[in-house]
Amino acid sequence: MDASGIDLLPAGPVRRVFEAISRHDLDGMVSCFAEDYLNETPIHPDRGFTGRDQVRKNWSSILAAIPDVQPFVVRATTASDGMVWVEWGQRGTRRDGVPVDLVGVSVFTLENDLISAVRFYLEPVEHASGDVDAAVRDATGVGTGGRP
Repeated sequence: MDASGIDLLPAGPVRRVFEAISRHDLDGMVSCFAEDYLNETPIHPDRGFTGRDQVRKNWSSILAAIPDVQPFVVRATTASDGMVWVEWGQRGTRRDGVPVDLVGVSVFTLENDLISAVRFYLEPVEHASGDVDAAVRDATGVGTGGRP
């Protein structure tokens, strides 16, 4: 297995887009998406968008700001409805020296050998975010005087 885990992906547009990201091939990335591609980001609903032009804009900025960015795949599976689920992440270092470490899951919908939609759950890794008890207290407000 390749260290990036990309070989875990099924043949098709999802594998092609990850390979293009690895090569920093912007045109190759964008060519994997339908013109009317829909990006849904349920954790941050205002970040959703439609259209592969925004894919180009986003990745152009990412590649410029994080010149060594590389994706990695932890697990991937194809559901009975043809959707491809990928646990993945990307790492690199911004030009200002700040490390980037994102992980999460994306759920890809495919049509006509293109990515037509993705539900995107990729978030920065918090290496010093506190233990589980602190997280539950923060989420519930219990033990904080009612303040979440």
